Amino acid sequence: MEQESRIAVMAIIVENRDSVDELNTLLHEYGNYIVGRMGLPYEKKNLHIVSIALDAPNDTISALAGKIGNISGISVKTAYANA
Repeated sequence: MEQESRIAVMAIIVENRDSVDELNTLLHEYGNYIVGRMGLPYEKKNLHIVSIALDAPNDTISALAGKIGNISGISVKTAYANA
C-alpha cells in the first residue's frame, strides 16, 4: 500500500560550514521529493538559512529531518500543510 504524500517545508539553520557537504549529500539523496530549495547566507551572524519544500510520504519527511538533525552544527524544523 502506497503512503499518501504530504506537503512540508523544512527550515534548516547551518552554523557549521564544515557540515554543508553532508547536508548537500542528504538533500541530493532525497532530491525526488524536493519541490524547491532556497539558501540564504547570513554573513552578519556567520550562518546559512536553507528552506526546502517537499512533497513526500510522512515517513520520508521524518526520516530526512532526523538525518539532518543529526548533523553537527545544523538544526532543522518541519512544518506541514493541512491539506
